[in-house]
Amino acid sequence: DCVAQIITFGKLQARAVVRDVGRVLQMPYGQVDKIAKLVPQNPANPISLEEALSSEPMLRDARDADDQVRKLLDIALQLEGLYRHASTHAAGVVIGDKPLDQIVPLYRDPGSVVPATQFNMKDVEKIGLVKFDFLGLKTLDVIQEAIRLIKQTTGLELDPLKFPLDDKDTYKLLAKGECAAVFQLESAGMRDLCRQMEVENFEEISAIVALFRPGPMENIPKYLANLKGEEQIDYMHPLLEPVTKDTYGVMIYQEQVMQAAQVLAGYTLGGADLLRRAMGKKIKEEMDAQRNIFVEGCAKTNNIKPELATSIFDQIEKFAGYGFNRAHSAAYALIAFQTAYLKAHYPVEFMAATMTQEMSVTDKLAMIRQEIQRMGLVLLPPDINKSLPRFSVEQLPDGAKAVRYALAALKGVGEEAMKRIVAERDENGPFKGMHDFCRRLDTKAVNKRTMESLSASGAFDSFHPSRADLCASSEILLRYAAAHAEEKASAQVSLFGGNNESLPAPELVKADKWEPLELLRHEFDAVGFYLSAHPLDNMASQLDRLKVVPSSQVEQALLTAPTNRLRMAGIVVRKQERTSQKGNRFAFVQVSDPYGVFEMMVFSETLNASRELLDAGTPILLSVEVDRKNEDELRYLAHSIEPLTSAVQSMTRRITIEVDRPEAVSRVKAVLMEGGHGRVQAELLIRTADTQTSVIELPGGWGVVEGTGKALRSIPGVGEVIEK
Repeated sequence: DCVAQIITFGKLQARAVVRDVGRVLQMPYGQVDKIAKLVPQNPANPISLEEALSSEPMLRDARDADDQVRKLLDIALQLEGLYRHASTHAAGVVIGDKPLDQIVPLYRDPGSVVPATQFNMKDVEKIGLVKFDFLGLKTLDVIQEAIRLIKQTTGLELDPLKFPLDDKDTYKLLAKGECAAVFQLESAGMRDLCRQMEVENFEEISAIVALFRPGPMENIPKYLANLKGEEQIDYMHPLLEPVTKDTYGVMIYQEQVMQAAQVLAGYTLGGADLLRRAMGKKIKEEMDAQRNIFVEGCAKTNNIKPELATSIFDQIEKFAGYGFNRAHSAAYALIAFQTAYLKAHYPVEFMAATMTQEMSVTDKLAMIRQEIQRMGLVLLPPDINKSLPRFSVEQLPDGAKAVRYALAALKGVGEEAMKRIVAERDENGPFKGMHDFCRRLDTKAVNKRTMESLSASGAFDSFHPSRADLCASSEILLRYAAAHAEEKASAQVSLFGGNNESLPAPELVKADKWEPLELLRHEFDAVGFYLSAHPLDNMASQLDRLKVVPSSQVEQALLTAPTNRLRMAGIVVRKQERTSQKGNRFAFVQVSDPYGVFEMMVFSETLNASRELLDAGTPILLSVEVDRKNEDELRYLAHSIEPLTSAVQSMTRRITIEVDRPEAVSRVKAVLMEGGHGRVQAELLIRTADTQTSVIELPGGWGVVEGTGKALRSIPGVGEVIEK
């Protein structure tokens, strides 16, 4: 009865009011969502809908192109700012010294067992209550899961609070900017700052966390110059050297502002906190009063002249406006260090734990998979006899460790269903084949989509080599499983004892074999990204020559590019066309490259010129304009789209054709002859039955044209065809 959460009053802010009005007007959710996302979002400094309309041309275009959107925005502008609902503060908790109903009115949120104060967080402080913030971080779950996996694989019981804060390998990793999946430090800007600073101690991690925010960022150049000794550190006054020595003369933390006031002007701790608050709020009357107190205190305590004291106050005020809480920054830095330590020393367990935490976020999984590849680690595909519902760590034959893909991370399978399958496997041993799997299947947990997703992802590859056969046979297999379950439930045993094996195993459908690109497309649908390979993997050298920016490096490229116009490439995943009220067509197109998936907007002119290139599975080369919508989201606008194949062929210098049957050679020759002479060097990679390999360089130059690669891959006995 002495503890309560704190009420918050949700207002109809810019995005929320657009969504609510759109719902009441019964507009399509997708359309309203796209409009809402055109409103720039910065939680630290939210902008109004009116400001969004004046600063965001695409939002104005959407309004001008569609009368219904205009009506939506006109109503939203009138309702913006009104209270929408009451809920509880995400982290705020009040703890009193007596039952809170004697101090403050309480409110019961229907979704919570803990009451909340009816006063908001500012008002509960005014009546003398103390507000505590308890912040829940999913990173703590990652650390806990990594430690569980480490104990499982090594037997070690680690305590993250005992990780040595002077560990050289951890700082080496941070100094290289290899911070993907490291708490707080994984954005492109943070990684770049880590590289520039060449981080080598804990204090510097704390400083990065505090500096890399909209206000304090202007202090980064000064901090770096002082850190590297490029500028002489100016402490403003000798007494301030102990206060800012750790941060190289730059005031980063609120506590430093308070210390400076104590040391120079004799402030009490309480008085220094009032100064900090006044500087943060920037209220002129309060600031003028504090300036007088500070100047008088400096003169009285340290005989500092008023001119110097005023100058110091003005500089402290500049820092204090953006000052960050040092205790908060150090706590975040500690968690950042712990994740970096795990990544440096136990990379497989850490990456498996990270993937488990992001299991439902496909884009994040694709990025982590890319980092796993960069680190030289192995990500094993899903396997019905080896995978667990979560991502796990598996020992390879050579003694190395690898991450095994999680069953529950596949699309359309469900975690509960996968837990039941794994429980059956643990209890009665590995599945011996598809029919054994179906006989032991809990038919209530698995449906057609589950079977297709497992098949397309490769989870049954150890049973049957053709994923196409299994997907085509999913209904037959499910009927067999249901009939077997029904027979088992009836408890009918044959006259001679039997074991419920009276049902004959059905024949699988013989489907047309999937071409490599088709197999990858089905895998993409099941996993959410290209897992075993990517259609563009063999084009890496040509894409590099075309100066294509990978989706994982867009933020980094924007830091150095002269404009925000970049060249990108990928495979079309999905296209959604829309029509404005004026009849103009535009589209949202999802594109996948080897590093992830991004969505771009295509306006009518570009759409009309390139519509035939936007079918799913088509490789395209793009010129895109990239803008930052908010801290976490980039927006892509396509300016031109062209076929990637022809662009890549113009850059191809060499083609390698893998052949494992003698009769394939004559057909390879025929395909190459069709292209005629050209400047592309060709070689045959011959694999013989005794696993020996020979390379034969074909004389002269060959003309590799559109369709050559596909024609070569379709020849029986031809494996990989690599164009470089």
